[in-house]
Parts: sequence; C-alpha cells; structure tokens
Amino acid sequence: MNGFLNLFKPKGVSSAYVLNAVKKSIRGEVVGHMGTLDPLASGVLPVAIGKSTRLFDYLLDKKKVYVAHFTFGYQTDTLDMEGKVEKTCDFIPDVERVKVESQKLVGEIMQIPPAYSAKCVNGKRSYELARKGEKVELPPKKVTINSIEVLEQVSKEEFVLRIECKGGTYIRSIARDLGELCSSCATMTALERVESGIFTIENSVKAEEFIKATDKESFLISPQDVVDYPIINLNAKQTERLFNGLYDIFDIADGTYKVFCPDGFYGVGEMREGKLKVKAYVRT
Repeated sequence: MNGFLNLFKPKGVSSAYVLNAVKKSIRGEVVGHMGTLDPLASGVLPVAIGKSTRLFDYLLDKKKVYVAHFTFGYQTDTLDMEGKVEKTCDFIPDVERVKVESQKLVGEIMQIPPAYSAKCVNGKRSYELARKGEKVELPPKKVTINSIEVLEQVSKEEFVLRIECKGGTYIRSIARDLGELCSSCATMTALERVESGIFTIENSVKAEEFIKATDKESFLISPQDVVDYPIINLNAKQTERLFNGLYDIFDIADGTYKVFCPDGFYGVGEMREGKLKVKAYVRT
C-alpha cells in the first residue's frame, strides 16, 4: 500500500491511539501521521502509508484551518480545558473588541509556545518539566497566521473563531494572546481541524470505517495528488539513469518538482544547476 489516508480523529482520544488502530489493520506497512491533535481536539489527521511517509517534509508548511472556541474570563496553565485555572478576569470583551484585536495576530508573528507542549528544553519535553512544577520559559518562534474570523458568540464569554494558519502554530497560544490584547484572559475550550493541506473534514474517514473495509486501498489518496509542485516528466532512458545514480543536465530552473516517469509518479526532486536529485522516492 502506498498513499495517504484522510483520517478523522474524534475528541477524547490521542492521535497515537487512532493511528495504532490503523496500523494493526494493515500489519507490515509503514504508517505515520502528520500534525498531532491533542485529545481535546477533533478533526483531520493526515496519515501516510508505505513510501508516502517520505513526503511528510514537503507537507509541513501547508495551510491548516481550525474552528476554535475561546472562552474569556479565565486562563489555565495548559491554555485549554485540561489544565488548572491560574488566572481569572472579570472583564469580558464584546464581539467587536474580539474582532478588532484578533486582526493584530494575523500575519507573520512571533508566538510563545505553551509550556505544556512537546518543545524540547535541555533534552526534555516541555510538558514533562511543567508537570513536575518546574517553570518553563520557551523562546518565541515565528509562525504565520493567514486569517482569523469570528464566526459567532455563543455566550457572553464564549466565541467561535475560524483560524487559517501554517504548520507550527499553536491555537492555544492564540487564545492566550487574544485574551491579553482584549485586556482580559482566555482559554481554548474546543478545537476542530477542518483542513490540513488538501485534506478536508468533509472527505475524512473514521478509523472504524477504514478498519472494517475489505478494499482499504480505495480510501487512499495518491501521493502525487498531495504535494503541489511543478512537474518534470522523464523518459525511460532518463528514468533508468536517474535510478542508477547518473545525472543528465536539464535546462530547467532550480527548485522543487514532482517527478514523473513513464510508469507514473517517481517522487519529489530538487533541481540544482541543471542536475535533478530525488529527495523523496515513492515509486512503487
């Protein structure tokens, strides 16, 4: 098997739990997932099977879209509902204030990751230190937030937002930062990832449905449909020479390309000074 599975992760279980269920149903295959979702969250969990796992590095920066619930008036140590309340505030902003202040977080910004995250601090996970009561101060990192839209206000304290961002962005940190911008405090109380690159929640598959299916390959998305780069088509002789580590000189601009051979998709390659080097080989 070789391809991608657009898996739906339900709320209340870990990404690893859902992935392991898939692994058990296709023993002998290499399986990996991209973009871990916390147990609190639900939504799209892209899963690669077989040689397609080699393409993850070319998908990390893809667009992600979330629908998040932010509740104002308190903040937990984990910045979500699973943590302990460490700060409260009587002031609750109105919807117009939330709309205005949220736009200050749009663009390329410096964001401080949550202390309860998988970031490494002196060789240990940040969340491991935080759970021991140790003070964790993570340096800010550059992230890209494409847009934030306030969809509705479901109660005086709770707002629903649609957030489009690139990989590496912490939605919990957006809740914290938006609370501060509104002269209040806020916690993420629900989260659903509705898009991750080409994967959308409308086309996602529950693990139970995939596991029970007799024709599991029918659920897979071809690897060439997941990566988005210009195309290079090789003839049979060029393909053979490339496979044997020999180089032809191409009159093609430097960059990253999807490489096709007469038999189909070969993989992702990089062109440098006329020489093509395959970086992710997925040919079956």
